[in-house]
Amino acid sequence: MPLNVISNFAANVALRNLSINDTAATNSLAKLSAGSRVLSAKDDAAALAIGNRLSAEVAGLKQAQVNAGQGVSMLQIADGAMSKVNDVLQRMKSLAVQSGSGQLSSTERSMIDTEYQALTSEIDRISNDTEFAGTKLVDGSFGVSFATSTNTSYSNNLQQADGIESITFKGDFNTASTGILSYNTTSNAFTMSQNGTSYTGSLPTAAHDGTQMTSGTVLSLTAAGTDLSVDLTINKSFQTGNTVSNASINLTGSSTTSFTFKVGTGTSSTSDEIAVTVNSISATQLGISGTSLTTQTNADTASTAITNAIDDLQTYRATVGANQNRLEFASANIATTLENTEAARSALLDLDVAQEMSNFTSKQILVQAGVAMLSQANQMPQSLLRLLG
Repeated sequence: MPLNVISNFAANVALRNLSINDTAATNSLAKLSAGSRVLSAKDDAAALAIGNRLSAEVAGLKQAQVNAGQGVSMLQIADGAMSKVNDVLQRMKSLAVQSGSGQLSSTERSMIDTEYQALTSEIDRISNDTEFAGTKLVDGSFGVSFATSTNTSYSNNLQQADGIESITFKGDFNTASTGILSYNTTSNAFTMSQNGTSYTGSLPTAAHDGTQMTSGTVLSLTAAGTDLSVDLTINKSFQTGNTVSNASINLTGSSTTSFTFKVGTGTSSTSDEIAVTVNSISATQLGISGTSLTTQTNADTASTAITNAIDDLQTYRATVGANQNRLEFASANIATTLENTEAARSALLDLDVAQEMSNFTSKQILVQAGVAMLSQANQMPQSLLRLLG
């Protein structure tokens, strides 16, 4: 190789290798500081794509596990309420048996009945007061829709058959009882009578123009002295100018509250969701509303009703317990799936620190050597000066 001072081939080679090793060392240092094997798509495009999808799956599974845990907690609260109602029913059974004995006078039975009625009210209070994060659990809240004529029976001059879009009924619902809905054109007040309870509510002036009601108006009808309610969703076809007679509404439904817990990351109702139904434990639904202990006959009737109520309650509790166990198994399965999915994601994206540290050390040594060799290469043209002396 000829010696010249214009081109320093050795320095160029040293500089090129120094740049390569410095880039590799910098990249290795970035991976070590981030703890990730793949910093950008150019590092490993396939691993980045699959790993990010697995990361989203892991995030979803973590929330699904939280959902399952909250579902278990919710059912524990419901079961706790049912347990207390069971205790109340056992006390009521004792009172019924006591009142049914012939040695008591009517005065004494009246005293016993005072406690009995108080306990009946306590069952309703527990039913209405038991909730999880503001959601009622055992009061039998549900929605009833009756958009078709098969569920609605109106008198001939009631032309508002399509005016009620839906009814949401919360309270002591009895499917065997027919509700009566009426509307007063003077006061713009709706009245709903069902199962011995009357719900009322007046439509605000802003919700209608005198002939038609504003579409989507939701009117809440309430029963005085209770926290029960009926919500009516009304559309424009419900005209306010006509004379309206009472109309029979054959409501359909059941005294249950349904919950759907998302325990998967997809949208399938069979594999990603668990539907749970919790029965109402109000006195009406347990069949003891209206019973008394004022006479021996009434006491015997109440005793039979309480026995049936206790049997029904055990069925309700068994359903809650079964769903609680199912959610716990679902949570355990999610934990296993989460562990394996996280391991798969880690294998694709997480950095092997020991291996990368060895790689970084190697590149660091090469960078230091490259700096030294570049310095030596830059000194080589100096030797040509001796030929000029």
